[in-house]
Amino acid sequence: MATMEEIKKLRNETGAGINAVTEALKESKGDMEAARKYLRQKGEAKAEKRKDRTAANGILGVYIHGNNKVVTVVEVSCETDFAAKSEDMRKFANDLALQVAAANPEFLSVDGVSKEKVAELNDTFEKELEGKPENIKENILKGKMDKYYEASVLMKQVLFADDSKTVEDYLNEMVAKIGEKIELKSFSKFEVAQDVQYCSVNKSEEK
Repeated sequence: MATMEEIKKLRNETGAGINAVTEALKESKGDMEAARKYLRQKGEAKAEKRKDRTAANGILGVYIHGNNKVVTVVEVSCETDFAAKSEDMRKFANDLALQVAAANPEFLSVDGVSKEKVAELNDTFEKELEGKPENIKENILKGKMDKYYEASVLMKQVLFADDSKTVEDYLNEMVAKIGEKIELKSFSKFEVAQDVQYCSVNKSEEK
């Protein structure tokens, strides 16, 4: 049986409810890393169940760099005004605004990467792999694409505020915690004396 210290630690790390944390520790036989993975998977399952719901409310997360020369804005939608005004959602949105400032993503999701860009990357990587045996080319190519997505796609990036998870993991945890559909709709980055970068045209598709 999980101890109160283990339950408290996992709750503090994940923000999950006491019942979910207790269940995760039980299923993982006290293995904390396995329990975190279990909670992430539960969050993914809940997100999948809620994908057809309408997220008509939302909040903007804003980050202003200390020198006041960089500002990022992230638009996050949810189902209810109550959730949008919660401290958890404010923190979530602001964490993502910090993420955009720190990690400079180019795209919101993998689906947002144009077919032309994917084709261009494939051509580049194929040239780099000339002479490699065909039986290993496919895996290497996939690895290179995954690495590109992890660097350039917001949802696939390692979370700046907690490098034990990705932005996508964080989103799924929030869905499980809030109990509503949550979407990252867009992000923008503005810099003094520079044109707008990474504009809000990078929007996720409505599910």
